[in-house]
Amino acid sequence: MTLIFMFFALLAGVIVTFQIGINSQLQLFLNNPVQAALVSFSVGTISLLLYSVIAGYDWPTLQEALQTPWWIWIGGVLGAIYVFSTIFLAPKLGATVLISLIITGQLITSLILDHYGFLGFPQQAINPWRILGVILLIIGAVLIRSN
Repeated sequence: MTLIFMFFALLAGVIVTFQIGINSQLQLFLNNPVQAALVSFSVGTISLLLYSVIAGYDWPTLQEALQTPWWIWIGGVLGAIYVFSTIFLAPKLGATVLISLIITGQLITSLILDHYGFLGFPQQAINPWRILGVILLIIGAVLIRSN
């Protein structure tokens, strides 16, 4: 079962790379990265709403929603910042440099989140192999950037 999850994670990486390119082209059409991010999020929101309705998912009550920690609601804001950033940076950095830096940032942050078990991630201690992997990716990002 782990292999199928790994395949879908790999597929998500492929999709994100296409999303960045598509959203960058949308920015060229709209001539505004904020509006391009808004359109992207709006289409995504409508798609998820339709899927949720068709699948018949239950929604939490307002009382249940108010009992969650305040920070649990900022994922959309973080997603908006991410999408805007990729739209803005893709034409300046190119796909390879942008993705390598994004992945490097994700890995550094992931080491910390895993080590402490933050945000519900299973706790996995930082070890020399994990650190080496991140260092190699940083070296890779530098090599990709140099011409």
